[in-house]
Amino acid sequence: MRGTVHHIDLSVASLAASAPFYDLVLGFLGYRRSRTAADGIDWDLPEQKGAACSIGLKPARSARRHDRYSAGLHHLAWHAADRGDVDRLHALLVAQSATILDPPAEYPAYGAGYYALFFADPDGLKLEFVHFPAA
Repeated sequence: MRGTVHHIDLSVASLAASAPFYDLVLGFLGYRRSRTAADGIDWDLPEQKGAACSIGLKPARSARRHDRYSAGLHHLAWHAADRGDVDRLHALLVAQSATILDPPAEYPAYGAGYYALFFADPDGLKLEFVHFPAA
């Protein structure tokens, strides 16, 4: 489908350290690992309405830490089916001692009913899981 995101590749300091985190998060979201190699790992989301998006990890080529306020990616957000979905991912992340930036809450500044969880991957990349009925 024209204009939809086809894939996203993220650079990580360590594939070995990041893979279990992304297996957990992406598995919860319905992605399935489709490729594992020395040059990267990919997860695919089954096609929905003619569109599919894969997410890949690539080994970083420098030791520079991620800074979401520098040029580049600020954060990545996924849709949640409902508020309970947000709460379930939060519980799963807490059980794995993942970094929670902001626990599930309403964010009325982003729109009526905006309910989101903000968390970080092992390299500090900000991630979001949001239920927004108006979307």
